[in-house]
Amino acid sequence: METTQLEGLISMLLVLGILVLLVLPSVIGIVRDRRIDRQLREAEQGHRKDQKSSSKPTEPSTATWYAEGRRSKKLVSS
Repeated sequence: METTQLEGLISMLLVLGILVLLVLPSVIGIVRDRRIDRQLREAEQGHRKDQKSSSKPTEPSTATWYAEGRRSKKLVSS
C-alpha cells in the first residue's frame, strides 16, 4: 500500500467518524422518543382497562347520605 492510498484511507475513516458523531445524537433521540411513546401507550391502555372494570356507579353510604342531609338543613335554617 502506497502512502497516497494510506492517506486516502485515513481521510475516509476520519470523514466517516465525523459523520457518525454528527448522526449519533439524532439516532439516540429517536430511540428515546419511541421508548417514551411506547410507555405512554401502554400506560393509557392500562388506564382504559382499569376504567372499564370499575365503570359501575357507586352509591354513597348511609352515613354520607345522612351527613349531607344535615349540612343542607343547616344552610336552610341559618
